[in-house]
Amino acid sequence: MEYSEKVMDHFMNPRNVGEIEDASGIGQVGNVKCGDIMKVYLKIEDGRIEDAKFKTFGCGAAVATSSMATELVKGRTVQEALEVTNKAVMEALDGLPPVKVHCSCLAEEALHAALWDYAEKNGIVIEGLKPPVADVEELHHIEE
Repeated sequence: MEYSEKVMDHFMNPRNVGEIEDASGIGQVGNVKCGDIMKVYLKIEDGRIEDAKFKTFGCGAAVATSSMATELVKGRTVQEALEVTNKAVMEALDGLPPVKVHCSCLAEEALHAALWDYAEKNGIVIEGLKPPVADVEELHHIEE
């Protein structure tokens, strides 16, 4: 299996590992089939993501996609963070092997679950945000 230099870099030197004590939103998703679990913490001030951290139990690609996803949303507005899709994460990593595409879906879903948690806690609606799923296998848009 061939990984890009960026994937290897984010796996060997992941950014934003850890948790945020007083997180504005926390999202956790898993993939029962492969056993990956991803938890994303967001610190949101005035509608902008000030900080993002993650904890991932999974393969190297799962760690790399978590790392890249948190990098991509830092400093963005909540609405801009919604645009960080699995495809955006994969492009930023210069691609993933087909059997690892689901890892990028996990990153997208964990991020969206954290945004959903933030919206719920603050009684707001984030346009275009769908309720989170517990297991990404439930999603039909996974291309393998």
